[in-house]
Amino acid sequence: MWIWNKKTDASHTLKNYMAMDKLPVIQGYSFDKPFNFFDFLNQYIHMGFQGSHVGIAISLWKDMLALRTHQKTAIFLSFTGNMISSGNREIITYLVKHKIVAGIVTTAAAVEEDIIKCIKPFHLGNFDTKGAFLLNECVGRIGNIFAPFDRYLYLERVLNAFFTSLHIDKHSPPISTHQFTHRLGLFLKDDVNTKEMYETSFLFWATHHNIPVFCPGITDGAIGDIAVFFKQNNPAFAIDSVADNVALTDILLNTSHACSIILGGGIAKHFLLNAAIFRDGFDMSIYITTAPEYDGSDSGGNPEEAITWAKIKPQAKRVKVVADATIVFPLLIAAGVSPISHSTKPL
Repeated sequence: MWIWNKKTDASHTLKNYMAMDKLPVIQGYSFDKPFNFFDFLNQYIHMGFQGSHVGIAISLWKDMLALRTHQKTAIFLSFTGNMISSGNREIITYLVKHKIVAGIVTTAAAVEEDIIKCIKPFHLGNFDTKGAFLLNECVGRIGNIFAPFDRYLYLERVLNAFFTSLHIDKHSPPISTHQFTHRLGLFLKDDVNTKEMYETSFLFWATHHNIPVFCPGITDGAIGDIAVFFKQNNPAFAIDSVADNVALTDILLNTSHACSIILGGGIAKHFLLNAAIFRDGFDMSIYITTAPEYDGSDSGGNPEEAITWAKIKPQAKRVKVVADATIVFPLLIAAGVSPISHSTKPL
């Protein structure tokens, strides 16, 4: 048998193995005892497979919250537009409302759907509903989330009014995307379409607390469509994306301890990580994504790959959780809720 040391056939002494005493034991949560939600979350680290990665992410999240109490420590959040399509919008809004994050990088869809949900909701549908049927019924689909087309008519009304409010003339300088989203967050409070539910918006709270929201792909959607028509009548209108790079790198350079939580991938992930190169990388990072590593995409790239580009520091605490963020992200944030008061106040 391979477990025996062949050099001592007579005594059959066991081989000397690497000591395992200091490593976590694989063990699931016991439901025989009274259920405790926070003990349940803490047990994830002992699950094995991606369950243990969830547990590691929970541990890092708690560390991030603890570090927030120190001066010049900041948590940066990156997410794709579908996070706002889903129920994660309310969780992201909570993080912004309570000033838990210092900066956001996201996509045009996230900005647009945040506006839409201040007017009308999206609805739960089915992944398998026939596309031709939904098209005929004027319903767009985002996975199993249904987005009726009328939502985008309301969005167009809001964006047309917002663009007009910018008062662009031939002397107007280009604006950055974080200036664009800042003004938009303020606009939602007074617009006739959004004023009833503006407080549900992460954009509004970001503006309220002066938390920058960067959107490097801001023209990839309805915003870009409306910008085309707006620019025809306002030739001076322009968006300065370089100003976003300057602003984000400046924030990161002046942050003594920088942490990142990255939901999904794409341009939002890369824009945030690339800016961190100027400070030799993030000190701590959590990835939650379903994107694989084997195709070489940045979306699927793991933290070890980011280290090679100085986007994450070699000594940084980091983890990649391969899972749907609508499953893991709520659990992660819940782990930072005080177990004593069971309130929504972060630790």
